[in-house]
Amino acid sequence: MTTPAPDYRVPALDKAFDVLELLADSARPLSQTEIAEATGRTIGTLFRVLATLEARGWLLREPDSGLYSFSMAAFDLAHRQPPLRGLLAASLTPMRALSERVRQSCNLSVLDAGAVRVIAQVESPADFGYRVRVGALFPADTTATGAVLTGDARELRRDDPLQAGITDLVVAIPDGRGAPRAALTVPYVATSFSRIGGDEVMAAAVQTAAEIAARLAGDSQSIAR
Repeated sequence: MTTPAPDYRVPALDKAFDVLELLADSARPLSQTEIAEATGRTIGTLFRVLATLEARGWLLREPDSGLYSFSMAAFDLAHRQPPLRGLLAASLTPMRALSERVRQSCNLSVLDAGAVRVIAQVESPADFGYRVRVGALFPADTTATGAVLTGDARELRRDDPLQAGITDLVVAIPDGRGAPRAALTVPYVATSFSRIGGDEVMAAAVQTAAEIAARLAGDSQSIAR
């Protein structure tokens, strides 16, 4: 007979993560009753969890209605990580210049537990464009961005499998060893607003990725000195 593996989980943490994940996915604030029903727990069981999460700034509670919503604490915490801060600092200015030049939106992604996580987004300055939410998670095995991040290609141009009419133009941003540290993606929209062709946009994205990589290398050299 196989001995069951010991369960080291902390019930209070399970409750807290259930609440956070529920509110992160919710399109609107929720009441204590709704949270309890959705997580399969009683209001009494969740009362201290909600109070603690609110006190620590992870939840926001509306004073009039008492409804709870997810705060920006997780986003802020993720951006405290030094490698991510450096990547964003090196990328945002070139990304804004790229977006202005090609009149398309662009985004920056990294691998997160085997999936594609969007960490920055610059919207198109044109009247029409395609955007993704910062923090959005996409599969790595079926997307062009995932193929670039996993090292299958340095540059890739592929129709988006999730959005018809979008062509993903993706370029790797390498680290010091040449491995993909991040991916720059232009979700190219070919409409009457698209005055610049896909080939030219791809070339601009390649230049921008090279500029970001150079900025990152400069920061690394400064730290090393």
